[in-house]
Amino acid sequence: MNKSAFEHLVRAYSGELYRFAYWQCRDRGVAEDLVQETFARAWNARAQLRDAAMVKPWLYRILRNEHARLHEKKSLPIDDTELSELPISDGVDLERDYAVREQLAMLSPQYREPLLMQTLGGFSCAEIAETMGIGQDAVMQRLTRARLALRRLWLGEALGTSKEKTS
Repeated sequence: MNKSAFEHLVRAYSGELYRFAYWQCRDRGVAEDLVQETFARAWNARAQLRDAAMVKPWLYRILRNEHARLHEKKSLPIDDTELSELPISDGVDLERDYAVREQLAMLSPQYREPLLMQTLGGFSCAEIAETMGIGQDAVMQRLTRARLALRRLWLGEALGTSKEKTS
């Protein structure tokens, strides 16, 4: 991949990667740093990309690894005030939108991450599975559990409880 092709790649995916990084860390500066580091690592590892059609999952995998590396170094404080500033809606019902953002933030990362990859990134279950290094069945299970948890939160139920007994 030459410099011009890589610059096109940066322009094509930087906004999308930033949104995903921001949802992961909830800090604009950290999200920007994660995206920059993602592209720096992608540039250094560009020879490893065998299939150009797989560039999007490849970039997301690098970003996920960078985010994990960040947490290995230190635990960052989470600033939820910036989460409300992220424009993800049409602005028609701001109260509802804020509630959805708050509820998404309450999900555990193992459920929030594949849901965000699907909704913000447009990934298929197969792409999410490859990016996260888990099976498609596990992805579908996590997506289902994330949606159920969001539904419970929306209805005002606690996440750790359920009205139905499961076996």
